[in-house]
Amino acid sequence: MTIVVDASVGLKWFFVEAQSDLAYALLRGDEPLAAPSLIVAETCNAAWKAVRLRTMTPAQADCVAVDLSSLLNELHPIGPLAPRAMAIARRLDHPVYDCFYIALAEHLDSTLVTADSRLVRRLHRTAWARRLVDLTHYTAPKAP
Repeated sequence: MTIVVDASVGLKWFFVEAQSDLAYALLRGDEPLAAPSLIVAETCNAAWKAVRLRTMTPAQADCVAVDLSSLLNELHPIGPLAPRAMAIARRLDHPVYDCFYIALAEHLDSTLVTADSRLVRRLHRTAWARRLVDLTHYTAPKAP
């Protein structure tokens, strides 16, 4: 099954912080990883901010820009996801950029793995909660 990941997970592949080991485990797993193309902009923006705060080097940020796309098996255009992402955002009263990841998980009938605690809290007890897994609770499916 394909796993959708968001920018909160993608950044951990380049910047050692809490839960980076769990994010690396996703890369080493057998499940294909997918994301809306928005992940590139969001992760690069987070890297830019980290450089400004001097918690990431410019070279690390450049690696994000160059290498992120190659770590994903599927990068989906956001245009076709926009109507559903907007509908989810209105329903949840939550920023639409997070909802692109939820819309892709729906489209792929997949799970979204995130390290975004705000998103986890927002989806708790909603119809989308079954599609979301906090990175700290993700375990790869066992091989048959």
